[in-house]
Amino acid sequence: MRNTFGNIFTVTTFGESHGAAVGGVIDGFPAGLDVDVDFIQSELNRRKPGQSNITTGRKEDDTVEILSGVFEGKSTGCPIGFIVRNNNQRSGDYSNVRDVFRPSHADFTYTQKYGLRDYRGGGRSSARETISRCVGGAFAKMALKKIGVEITAYTSQVGEIAVTRDYKSLDFSEIEKNNVRCPDPVAAKEMEDLILDVKKDGDTIGGVITCVIKGCPVGLGEPVFSKLHSDLGAAMLSINAVKGFEYGEGFIGVGQRGSEQNDIFYNNNGVIDVSSNHSGGIQGGISNGQDIYFRVLFKPVATQLRPQPTVDRHGNETVLEVKGRHDPCVLPRAVPVVEAMAAMTLLDHYLLNKTIYV
Repeated sequence: MRNTFGNIFTVTTFGESHGAAVGGVIDGFPAGLDVDVDFIQSELNRRKPGQSNITTGRKEDDTVEILSGVFEGKSTGCPIGFIVRNNNQRSGDYSNVRDVFRPSHADFTYTQKYGLRDYRGGGRSSARETISRCVGGAFAKMALKKIGVEITAYTSQVGEIAVTRDYKSLDFSEIEKNNVRCPDPVAAKEMEDLILDVKKDGDTIGGVITCVIKGCPVGLGEPVFSKLHSDLGAAMLSINAVKGFEYGEGFIGVGQRGSEQNDIFYNNNGVIDVSSNHSGGIQGGISNGQDIYFRVLFKPVATQLRPQPTVDRHGNETVLEVKGRHDPCVLPRAVPVVEAMAAMTLLDHYLLNKTIYV
């Protein structure tokens, strides 16, 4: 089982949903950088359960404990170990799925691959593992801030309700002012109402998270393998419930001609610039200095609070009735996870670029 992300900047995660703790080890983080533990905790607070009536009712403080690699408020260059303890497990809620395969979960594939599985909340396949990603992402954000990189993600669609305005016309300060994390207040209210309706039905719903990266330097990414957009896509597709990734104009651009899609170069007071950014800040697999923007599609959460037919591990047909506390829509809590994976990918490419080419 591969549990490490990255090449130069790496994060190895460990832990299960209902184990003693989740955590990780960060390696390759530069020495001498200021480490703001309050900022790291604030990133975890954006991800933690029990934030509002449209998220799971599980209550966890998700308090991070830094075990190594930080001394007197600065990174030492040594491996950074950290843990977040699980304090509100209710493993008994999952006793009825011990031998049952939940539809569209990892139960069947884990059992086939490993011969056993941790049925308590999905164990290692639980989205609780993304805590470690948010910690790694917070460290990456702190490093990227030094070179002027800013990463912002937001909920841009829930079900059929979508933000239709271009991201440049949105006020990102509105994102944290509503439960859905959407910068359009009108759309946010409609999204929240929809999620509550779905929750009442014991059902779930999916949507789209948009991410914008500003200040990315030119030259990150490789021209053949390890293209910047392919690594961003791989990072996003590693997040629980993600089903799709597109950057720049994406699939919308299929209906356009090349003359409409091309980003024309021009001389902007002695600086080479482009008249548009249909490419999404990446050309030939390499960042071009423009805003990088992409969208991540999340499927409806697989756990349903309504009876579903399935089979047990012996192939006997049965009806599954799930207990426990679950998100009717994962998007509000996934926003910081998307930012974290983007930050780790960019920092890894930045350090890789410096290592190889400087």
